[in-house]
Parts: sequence; C-alpha cells; structure tokens
Amino acid sequence: MTQQTGVPDAALLRSILQVQQNEITDYHIYHKLASRIRDPHNRQVLEQIGRDELGHYNLWKQYSQQDVSPKRLRIWFFYLLARTFGLNFAIKLMEQGEEMAQVTYGGLAGSLPAAAQVRSDESGHEVKLMEMIDEDRFKYVGAVIRGLNESVVEITAIIAGLSLVLADNGLIALAGIITGSAMSLSLGATEYLATEAEEGHLRPFKAALYTGFAAAITVTLLISPYLALQETYTALGVMIGIGLLIMLFFNYYVAVARNISFWKRFGKMGLIAAAIASFTFLIGWLATNVWDISLH
Repeated sequence: MTQQTGVPDAALLRSILQVQQNEITDYHIYHKLASRIRDPHNRQVLEQIGRDELGHYNLWKQYSQQDVSPKRLRIWFFYLLARTFGLNFAIKLMEQGEEMAQVTYGGLAGSLPAAAQVRSDESGHEVKLMEMIDEDRFKYVGAVIRGLNESVVEITAIIAGLSLVLADNGLIALAGIITGSAMSLSLGATEYLATEAEEGHLRPFKAALYTGFAAAITVTLLISPYLALQETYTALGVMIGIGLLIMLFFNYYVAVARNISFWKRFGKMGLIAAAIASFTFLIGWLATNVWDISLH
C-alpha cells in the first residue's frame, strides 16, 4: 500500500482482486454443491465453508473497495464434475487449486496481515473436508479399479494377438465381445465372492456390479474400433490409443481422490498392459509366420 493514502498500489491491487474473485467463486461452488448433498452433516460443513469464503471475499473487498464477479464457468465445471464423477473427486481437485492459492496468500501476508488468517482458514477447510467426505461410490473405487485393470490388460492383449491371426475385423470384434462378456461376468462373480468373504462394510452384490460394469464399458470401448474401421492395423492402433486414454483418465481420478502419485500408477499399469499385449502380439506373429495357422 502507498504510505500516504493507504490505497493498494497497482500490483498489490491486482493480487487482491484475484484472490477476491477466487473467494466469491469458491463460495458459489460450495453453496451449489451443498444444495445436492443429502447428508445433513456434510451439507452443513459445506455451507459453513461457503460462508467462510464469503467472509474472506468481504475482507478483501475492504482493501480493494470493488465488487468482483465470480467465475461462472468454474462454478459449473466443478458442479458438473461432482455430479458426474462424485463429490470426493470434485472437492479434492478443487482443494488442489486452493493449495496453489495459499502461495498467493503467503505473498500478500507481508503487506496485508489479514492474509495470514485467510491462509490459516483455507488450511482448516481441507481438514474439515477430508473428515467430512463419506461418499458411497468412492467406497467401491477398488472394485472399479479391478474391473478396469483386468479388462484393459486382457482385452488389449487378446485383440492384439488376434489382429495378426484373423483377417476380418468383424471376427476379431466378435471374439472380443464373447471374451469380454465372459470376462465381465467372471470378474463380477469373483468380486462378489471376495467381498462376501471379507465381511467388511461393502455390499457384495454392489461391488460385483461396479466391477462388472467397469469391465463391460471398457471392453465396449476397446472393441469399437474393429466395428467402425475396415483396416485391421488401423483399428489396432486406435484400440491401443483408447486403452491408454482409459488408463490415463482413471489413474488420474484415483491419484486425485486418494492423494497418490499419478505417474507412478499410470506408468506401472501401462508397462503391465504393454508387456502382456506385446507377448500376445508375438504369439500372433509366430502363428502367422512360423506355425502357418493364419486365417488370412
């Protein structure tokens, strides 16, 4: 601030307006998320945090002497993210942004002592949120991981091997559909028995549904290039690309939701899938070029 007027200088004012806009945006996000929460305790916590964000906005407004509009696109982005992928994932991703904002608060603390209190409040928010979230679908994320991992690795490997042996994309797709259907049902049944044996807090039938459904969706996506394209190796390349995108997205989801390393998980799963697919592709090559059992 200028010593003569107490008014922030231009650079400081820009920083204040930035955090002020972040606070009013976060207020609207928490308020909107709270409106869809059934659990009274969780809803109350989100509403309280939202009120705190509004209080921070009003504090910064005392310095800037300006009103700031929220980022409407960010509000809808996190709201739709929560509706689609769950409250847990949306809030964890949002909190990552707040961790970055605390760096800004640290820079402002030298000029504005109130920034230190705001920074402390933001840290408290994260603790409250971690204690609060008890989302049903997140309990079954392990079941989804098992269904997705198995289907990506196995179907990619099977289709890669068949692409060298079979000449017809329709036959490859048919083989993939039959194998994938059997695999999805088998994974679901295995998950049911495993969950029942554990006698934990998860419902066996629900865990089986999550596993089987994740596997079925993954199989459908992986087989789709062979139904849409004529050239076998083009379809193989597209399928591998789809498999990588599935692994990329879901490992990112798990990394954010569980606060673990994304690249470690993605790299490990990618190496396993690539190794198995390469082995089956080698078997297909041997069948075509050495054993002479190709159907071309």
